[in-house]
Amino acid sequence: MAKKRPQTKAKRPQPTDGARAAGADGNFPVVGAREPCPCGSGRRYKACHGRAAAHAVTELVQRPFEGVPGECDWVALRELVPAATAELSLKDGLPDGVPSVTLATVLPMAWPALRRDDGSVLLGLQNDTSSGDISRDLADTLQRALTAAPGTPVQARRAPAEGPRLQDLLDPEGTFEPVVHSGFEFWVPDPENAAPDVAASLERANAAAIPTVKLSGVDSAYWCETPEKNHLRWVMPHPEERLLDALARLHAAGRSSLGEGTRLVGSFRAHGLIVPVWDLPSGVGAEDVEKPAAEFAERLAAALATDAPLTGDERRARGGLTNRQVTLS
Repeated sequence: MAKKRPQTKAKRPQPTDGARAAGADGNFPVVGAREPCPCGSGRRYKACHGRAAAHAVTELVQRPFEGVPGECDWVALRELVPAATAELSLKDGLPDGVPSVTLATVLPMAWPALRRDDGSVLLGLQNDTSSGDISRDLADTLQRALTAAPGTPVQARRAPAEGPRLQDLLDPEGTFEPVVHSGFEFWVPDPENAAPDVAASLERANAAAIPTVKLSGVDSAYWCETPEKNHLRWVMPHPEERLLDALARLHAAGRSSLGEGTRLVGSFRAHGLIVPVWDLPSGVGAEDVEKPAAEFAERLAAALATDAPLTGDERRARGGLTNRQVTLS
């Protein structure tokens, strides 16, 4: 049910020399755990500044996009959508020489970010991150991209443990409106004249992209087409237990489908949110589920407002949904 991220066949971006040398606080080189800490304290690294490095790597933020505009769509673009972009609004406005900042699902060569020749910034969302806080890692990449030389990519590194998060950099009142693309031509202004390595990466990425469409009538719902059947994957902001109860009520009552031949088959758990998934017949397109999805949203709102204990049938329906839940992150 999950998308396949484009395979670029490119080597994973490696930390820069400065990044390899920087510890979690950004000041001290990373050395062996039992070696003396380079700060001069006389203690072993693992008992001194190495603690901060280990904490930065292992601490997992369950809901990293909470508080940013369009949280559900951030999750969708991170986990479900092959090719999409969204303009970002910064809290302090755009720096001089940076005409725009655009979030992109994937960038060529798996770059974390790219400063284009015209000074604009592309920030990649689907890259692996070095810590348990995607928001902090992306914020660090964004900050470095804003000051990178035009025409250069930003390489991966370990983000400082106390660095800002996206919530500190993005305008909380800004809009977040994803644009889903059929391919990755947005990577370059002139795809026909792209450099050979970028052109090859573009061709491979386009070949792997699953056709995807964002529904217009409801929030954060994405139709996708696969060879065997189509799916609707809908990222929802409601608390997990309450949402599962509501879905179980509808499922037990035979009201969880999106029309004839469709079926609620389970859900994903991704970045602290639940993503219900429906199987659709292969001939059902995005436009065909717009109205059924809007009607389902009304049924779900009513079910979410119900506080009555689950019946036996509803508990069994809930158990079935829970057993078919897959955690993506």
